[in-house]
Amino acid sequence: MSNILLVEDDPFLIDIYTTKLEQDGFSVNVAKNGQEAFELLKKKVPDLLVLDIVLPQTDGWDVLGKIKENEKWRKIPVVILSNLGQKAEVEKGLRLGAEKYLIKAHYTPAEVVEEIKKILK
Repeated sequence: MSNILLVEDDPFLIDIYTTKLEQDGFSVNVAKNGQEAFELLKKKVPDLLVLDIVLPQTDGWDVLGKIKENEKWRKIPVVILSNLGQKAEVEKGLRLGAEKYLIKAHYTPAEVVEEIKKILK
């Protein structure tokens, strides 16, 4: 069973994605902001991280940057799942090391899970 760290601050989306991922056999930990994400990363390195960009305190850009700078975390595949969909933001996410950049409005939860499965194969 693969372990996913979901970094998302919207309770509704946390519920939807946690439910869908668990139905598909994933173990899910949730961080509601960047600081919580780092606390969870220190305890257990996930198989994949799903990251929102707009977060309280530390935004997703900072989280992604710190993950890719850290020797222990650098190899974690990161999927950005955000409402920020401008071409420049997508390019920035991929340039900073995200495996995929998914725009929330363009993907159903089931499609997001399928993308995660492809990356983890």
